[in-house]
Amino acid sequence: MIRLLVIALIGFVLVACSEQAGERRTYVLTTGTTGGTFYPVGVALSTLVSAEEESGFSVSAISSAGSMENIKLLRDNQAQFAILLGIFGAWAYEGSGPIRNPYKNFRSISAMWPNVEHFVLRSDLVSRGNVNDIDELGGERYSIGMRNSGAEYTGIYIFDALGIDYDNEISLAYMGYGPSANALQDGNIVGMNIPAGPPVTTITRAFALLGDDMTVLEFTEEDIESMNYEFPLWETYAIEAGTYPTQETTINTAASPNIFVAREDVSEEIVYNMTRMLWENLATLQEIHGATKAMAIEIALNGIPVPLHPGALRYYREQGVDIPDHLLGG
Repeated sequence: MIRLLVIALIGFVLVACSEQAGERRTYVLTTGTTGGTFYPVGVALSTLVSAEEESGFSVSAISSAGSMENIKLLRDNQAQFAILLGIFGAWAYEGSGPIRNPYKNFRSISAMWPNVEHFVLRSDLVSRGNVNDIDELGGERYSIGMRNSGAEYTGIYIFDALGIDYDNEISLAYMGYGPSANALQDGNIVGMNIPAGPPVTTITRAFALLGDDMTVLEFTEEDIESMNYEFPLWETYAIEAGTYPTQETTINTAASPNIFVAREDVSEEIVYNMTRMLWENLATLQEIHGATKAMAIEIALNGIPVPLHPGALRYYREQGVDIPDHLLGG
C-alpha cells in the first residue's frame, strides 16, 4: 500500500511538473509613454512574440514614464525586458549621471532605431533656428518631459552640455508627449522636448494643428561635439522633408541609439528566441512604425554601451555578425 501511494504521488508530481512546463511564461517589456515610439513598437513586438506559439513564452508590453523608470522596473524584476535610451544604458551600467549606483544585472539584445531629438519652439520665438534659441526664453514655460522620464534627463543633460541656463531662462513644465502637444496648442507652454524615432505621433499631430507656428530646432556639429563629452553617442540626423505635415525642408538635428535589453537572469534560450523573432519579423515591424526602417542586422550592435546577453550573442554569431570586444565581457 505504501509503495502504491509513493508511486501515485510521484506520478502526480510528474504530471504537475509537465503541466507547469507546458505553460507559456509571460515576460514584461517596459517601454515609454503612449505618444512616443517605444510604446507602439513594444506593443507590436510583444504581439509578434506572443503569436508564435512554438516559442514557449509570451511578452506583455507596458507603458511607462520612460528610460529612468524602466531601469527601476528591471532592477526590481517588475519587468524582464526594456527599451532604453542608449545613454541610460551607459549611465546604469557605469553608475553615472542620474544613476549613482551601478546596475549590472542587465544585458543588451540589440540597438534599435535612432532616438531623434525634437526640441520644438513656438516660431515667433525662434531667432537662429537652433537649440540655443531656448536659452533666450526669458522665463517662458517649456515642457521638458514627464518627471523621471528619458526625455527629462536627456533634455537636462543636453541643456547642461550646451550651457543653456534653464534655471533662469526657462520655467520647466513636466508633461508627457500628448499633454505637451495640447499645452503648446493652447498657449500654456512655448515649446516641448520630444525625443523619439520619427515620425513621432505627437510631432505629427502638433504640425497638423500648428503648422508654421511651430519649429523643430536644429543642432550644429559643435552642439553634438559638446553633447558627446561623456559618451560618444550622438550623431547628426536629418529629418527629411515631408516626414511631418507642412515640413517642406530637411531638419538637421541629433540622434542617439535606443537599445533593447533584458535582465541577465532571463534564460539564454528565451533571449535567443526573442532576438531571432525581432530580426525575422523586422519587415512587419517596419510596416507598423516608420522609425524601425532605420534598423538592420548589419548595424544591430552600433552604439550599444552594455555587453550582450548570451542568448543574443549566440544568435549574432550564427548570423555572422562581427561582435565588438566590449560587447563580449560582463
